[in-house]
Amino acid sequence: MDFRLTEQQRELQAAAREFARAELPDIASQLERDNRPPSRDLVRRYAGMGFLGINAPAELGGLGLGSVDALIVLEEFAKISSAVAFPIFESMVGPVRAVEHFAGQALKDRVVPQVCSGEMIVAVAMSEPDAGSALTDLKTRGVLDGDVVTLNGTKRWCSGGGHADAYVVYCRLSDDPGAKGIGAVLVEKDAPGLTFGPNEELMGFRGIPSADLNFDDCSVPAENIIVPAGGFKQLMEAFDLERCGNATMALGQASGALEDVLQYVQERRQFGKPLVDFQAVQMKLAEMQMKVEAARLLIWRAAGNAEEGLPSVLDSSVAKCFANSIAREVTGDAVQLMGAYGYSKEFPMERRLRDAWGWGIAGGAIDIQKVNIASAMLGRRFDQRK
Repeated sequence: MDFRLTEQQRELQAAAREFARAELPDIASQLERDNRPPSRDLVRRYAGMGFLGINAPAELGGLGLGSVDALIVLEEFAKISSAVAFPIFESMVGPVRAVEHFAGQALKDRVVPQVCSGEMIVAVAMSEPDAGSALTDLKTRGVLDGDVVTLNGTKRWCSGGGHADAYVVYCRLSDDPGAKGIGAVLVEKDAPGLTFGPNEELMGFRGIPSADLNFDDCSVPAENIIVPAGGFKQLMEAFDLERCGNATMALGQASGALEDVLQYVQERRQFGKPLVDFQAVQMKLAEMQMKVEAARLLIWRAAGNAEEGLPSVLDSSVAKCFANSIAREVTGDAVQLMGAYGYSKEFPMERRLRDAWGWGIAGGAIDIQKVNIASAMLGRRFDQRK
């Protein structure tokens, strides 16, 4: 078991880090101020540099590398901000992977290469007003009639809502109860009957648009069905990789905070000496380093164990739960160590703290991951409704 990165992975990491550090901090600040997502020109620039679809097959426009390679790049962008990293997140571990793994060949060929080239952004629409953690309670319905699927319902907390070009919509495609009736359909933004609510104002995640999706007799071709009714388990298998991406986005907030605060405590002087010379600061730095390293290894284990397929629910939930938790702790410690400079909006630290809290809610809350972990450990499902 070798924990060292390969030469290719180190080169990939260095290229991502150099570009992100040199080009993106000012853009991240602007996206935060304006609460706008990265421009399409920037997304296409990512594509031109090979940062989109790193783990997508070469025949579909990707680089054909592994998920660990993709997550190494994602962390370097996430260190700058969640917003500048989000297009990379979506292209590597987001809903496009469900299309890649489970959709028909025609749909794969139409969608995945466009995502890898930066010409299409695909978001996921899962949650509803009455179905968040209890996802199998969703009510959005798709009715197949001939070669058309007609959808009705509302999706909430859709990251990319109103901005993305297409949405992987989890919906009820049969009358079967619970998970048995759930599948997924790709709905493009100009589909008749699809409208969007206003952009949400959130505590963090500025620059990552979030809005309701409203389906009112929204019609899409039947060929846009990604998985039919009964495919909920497949969708969740693809979502296990999204958990690794979510965990990496959280890790990026923590590792970016640690890198910045290391520089700060060596430069900032109080009582006649640098802050780093105080033993209490040294202890805090060591604790932060341990948490960051442990989270990174858990994420890489989950992705590495799944290089021939998709991560297990146990590995991905452990990685997400831990990374989400330590990101809140490490960014909080960094704010405290930097004092007023950490609390000021003139610096990125307070943004990292707010975003770190968001990643522990998005994609399955921390406590839900603990239920997943216990279920996987014991080999049984726990019915929260009883």
